[in-house]
Amino acid sequence: MKNILFIAPPAGGKGTQSGLLVENFGYIHISTGDLLRDIDESSPLGKKIREIQVSGKLVDDETVFELLEEKLQSIKGKPFLLDGCARTVRQAELLEQVLYKLDMQLDLVIELDVPYDILLKRATGRISCPKCKAIFNKYFKPPHEEGVCDHCHEALVSRNDDNEETFKTRYETYLENATPLIEYYKNLGKLVKIDGINNTYEMISEKIQND
Repeated sequence: MKNILFIAPPAGGKGTQSGLLVENFGYIHISTGDLLRDIDESSPLGKKIREIQVSGKLVDDETVFELLEEKLQSIKGKPFLLDGCARTVRQAELLEQVLYKLDMQLDLVIELDVPYDILLKRATGRISCPKCKAIFNKYFKPPHEEGVCDHCHEALVSRNDDNEETFKTRYETYLENATPLIEYYKNLGKLVKIDGINNTYEMISEKIQND
């Protein structure tokens, strides 16, 4: 099974596709955000990271990849998918160094291609249930009764940051970092662009099994 990395814009569907791969192929889903949230504070590295976070500073790339190295070492021999790592060319280079050190490799980088107008509707149309955590979308997956959860009939809410202005900023930041990153992996011959709207999972499944 191929080890993969996702590159996708905000609301691009990484979470959905990652969940399907974990469920159906036994992938280990690795998110740097999750790694930082779930650190073992009793370890030397965990203490170092927590001190950085408490000080209000951002954890530097080198420290994050030290944490990633620990995680990859612990799952050696199992297929993994990376989410949110790498986001920049600098991080991609650090990732290659870590994988080389562990005698592991990244086989496939999947770019999910979704038009901006669809991304915007996915993000700004998102509504969720505060009680059962069910997620709907006003445009693509509306509840049966407007504004009411199908499952527990609680009033649905939207996040304050799910608005067009915030999304535009997030998307522009993504493009700034992703454009050179996509070129980097294209030059390595690892990049595959996949339609992020139609038959996405089927195409990903074919790539990881047959290529």
